[in-house]
Amino acid sequence: MSRVGSAPIEIPSGVDVAVSGQDVAVKGPKGELSHRVADPITVSQDDGVITLSRATDRGPHRALHGLSRALIANMITGVSEGFERHLELQGVGYRAAAKGSGISLSVGYSHPVDIDAPEGITLEVPEQTEIIVRGIDKQVVGQIAAKIRQVRPPEPYKGKGIRYRDEEVQRKVGKRA
Repeated sequence: MSRVGSAPIEIPSGVDVAVSGQDVAVKGPKGELSHRVADPITVSQDDGVITLSRATDRGPHRALHGLSRALIANMITGVSEGFERHLELQGVGYRAAAKGSGISLSVGYSHPVDIDAPEGITLEVPEQTEIIVRGIDKQVVGQIAAKIRQVRPPEPYKGKGIRYRDEEVQRKVGKRA
């Protein structure tokens, strides 16, 4: 059975990676993360480089190979640099305010919407119309940002709502007389 390799992942200085069987643990200045790699993929570490290889070139093995490599690379980036998502509030009277470890949103409802930050995630409000979600786990950062956006997604007629900073909202033409 031949093994097919992938592009190696270089480990930056200040980051420790421990590989034991299918378990990969990454520790860095911002925290630590761990992940269990799927069975047909093997992980090896040599001289500051992590290499993943798969048993065959079949579709499911190729998919797991790329997924595992991306997850490990994201863990290394997360513990060394961290991840962040920027959200913007657009609309008259729409604003966000820091409330303890979470945020409170006033986005056109009759009541404010409170969102608590899970462990390892920080929510910052530098301006009333801007929210920054920061953390070391890319999946959790994206999930919390999506949860905040879901409170009031941007609507297509006036563009009001909560959107990602780089998001383009398709505008529709309203009624015509």
